[in-house]
Amino acid sequence: MNPFGRIRLLLVDDQSLFRQGLKTLLSTQHDLEVVGEAGNGEEALRQAGALNPAVVLMDLRMPVMDGVAATQELRRRFPEIRVIVLTTFDDDRDIFAALRAGAVGYLLKDVASEKLFEAVRAAARGDSFLQPSVAARVVAEFTRMAGSVAQPENTLGEPLSDRECEVLRLIATGATNREIAAKLFITEGTVKNHVTSILAKLDVRDRTQAALKARELGILS
Repeated sequence: MNPFGRIRLLLVDDQSLFRQGLKTLLSTQHDLEVVGEAGNGEEALRQAGALNPAVVLMDLRMPVMDGVAATQELRRRFPEIRVIVLTTFDDDRDIFAALRAGAVGYLLKDVASEKLFEAVRAAARGDSFLQPSVAARVVAEFTRMAGSVAQPENTLGEPLSDRECEVLRLIATGATNREIAAKLFITEGTVKNHVTSILAKLDVRDRTQAALKARELGILS
């Protein structure tokens, strides 16, 4: 964010008309500021280094460098930048490739404007945000993989507590800290403490990576 509290955004999409429309939409929000645009992943990396956005809205299918590769490289070079995928593609392969690359959100281009604003603000706070239809895919994949993973939970150096597992299951559905707090009847501060502990125990950078690693370890089965 800049000193005035506005969230700095970089728009990455190979369709200039879509970028223009998206910029106009985002500019209606007093706390959001589009500071740059890019037409492919390679250009996005250059712009990110020069403009230091807080959040990048990233398309998937682009020339030169696609969104998955760009997301992975952005997270490597600029780990403080949060990437939200905004795309028309909703198949499982794209969803999980983007999340594994480090995206903290996944939205389809038909998302309601208020949900888009909510996702950007959540990402800037350090939360993840999955569109409900995408979250359902993630949960379904967790269920499908249950019992078929090779590594048991006890491969962790320090196992998750029962409460941390509850929090992690809700994270996997795309729930925010506020929603988790309401669901478990605890404070948001307590949720943040649990999330910090979960990330440390799983040795991951963010909530989405935590959910993916938990699936691989069979913790959510």
